[in-house]
Amino acid sequence: MIIPDGVSLRNFVYTSFYKQAQAMGLDIVFLNLTPLPLSELGLKEVIPQTIKQHPLTDSFKNAKKRVELNQNINRFNDNVYNKYWFPLKYSGYKSVIKHSITKLLILMFNSEKGLLSLRRRIQNLESKTEYYNSCYDLIKQEQPDLVYCASQRAILAIAPIQAAKQIGIPTIGFVFSWDNLPKSMLDVETDYYHVWSKHMKQELLTYYPFVKDEQITVTGTPQFEPHYNTDIIVSKTEFYKHYHLNANTTYFCFSGDDITTSPQDPLYLKDVALAIEALNAEGHQLGLIFRRCPVDFSKRFDAVLDEFKHFIVPIAPLWNAIGDGWNAKLPTLEDSKLLVNMAEHTAGVMNLGSSMVFDYVAHNKPCGYMNYHYNRENTVVKGVHVYDYVHFRSMPNANAVYWLDHPDRIQASLLSMLNHSSVVTRNAANWFSKINEQPSNEASIRILTTINLTLNEK
Repeated sequence: MIIPDGVSLRNFVYTSFYKQAQAMGLDIVFLNLTPLPLSELGLKEVIPQTIKQHPLTDSFKNAKKRVELNQNINRFNDNVYNKYWFPLKYSGYKSVIKHSITKLLILMFNSEKGLLSLRRRIQNLESKTEYYNSCYDLIKQEQPDLVYCASQRAILAIAPIQAAKQIGIPTIGFVFSWDNLPKSMLDVETDYYHVWSKHMKQELLTYYPFVKDEQITVTGTPQFEPHYNTDIIVSKTEFYKHYHLNANTTYFCFSGDDITTSPQDPLYLKDVALAIEALNAEGHQLGLIFRRCPVDFSKRFDAVLDEFKHFIVPIAPLWNAIGDGWNAKLPTLEDSKLLVNMAEHTAGVMNLGSSMVFDYVAHNKPCGYMNYHYNRENTVVKGVHVYDYVHFRSMPNANAVYWLDHPDRIQASLLSMLNHSSVVTRNAANWFSKINEQPSNEASIRILTTINLTLNEK
């Protein structure tokens, strides 16, 4: 099992996946591409001597993304795919060279035929590295019956997957996020694919016509399984005591996004805080737990947190910094427990379009989506561009969340969330059922059962 990043750790190392695999007689060896020593957790791991992608791969990958999005605009007559292309960041002469190559490749390969060529060239590039040779030797030595990739978008996973194919070992790729397929983020091509839902299966078939129906299995994701593990849920009294919360206060959660997705998050946090302050002045006793995005280490919230420190309690995600760079900030098992208990013991969550709506509906709790922005004149304008993204079109009913359309209406929305209608959470549960195969706590079993079937067919 290839573990290339923190999300893969969360899904396949910090859930019950490994123990369930053992119970089914499956012996898992992790090909570990993260800085976290899995052997210290009592897991079997192998680590390639060299972990370094080809220097041209990023240029080709970025070109493939742009060309693929261009083709999607043409295929579906929908300009929303332009919104998935972020400007290239220039931070030195190396990035200038890299991005210049990207732009040239886009001009050269901007067609369906060109897209096919870019895909093949990326695989060829990654098959010519010392890293590939190291992966080939490791896989040849281990002789696994199957190679499973925990992320379909991790460039570092291409080399070991290509090595496994060369040796003749079947490969399976897991599509790890609900929004990745419309964003052109299938970078690791495998023999088979595991997806969250029938909805995601149809997306995979739609966006990647070279993938056939028989290659895809609907499994669900282990991501939400901890919410159904009652062994890790502590009492409200214990949770409040551990984080020094006021026993007589009802807390909401504000979960932050990264600075690219939501640059106005500090403004939203302040607006929610002002609404809570006004409600408390009327006799309510409300507080706010602030959970920042795990990879946002900025000081942009500090002023708001200081101003409202009498009722905002920041509880940081329990991630560890194993090294430098954002990809060296990795989740811990304790953070999964923290998120579960936070959802269990708060009245609801607010954020900008996050999948936290599904974490909370697992506890029958509502979610409020920030649905306004401030323009250059600092005037409130309804709507945020992120809700144009394709994955939000999957909502069976728009009333699956509370839409926080204006700062002046946050108070009313908070009261509605506090006494939340079963209709909203039922709509959210229906959305969750569409996004993730149910029951949500059986994803690991479905994945492992499919692995066994694949091995038996082999």
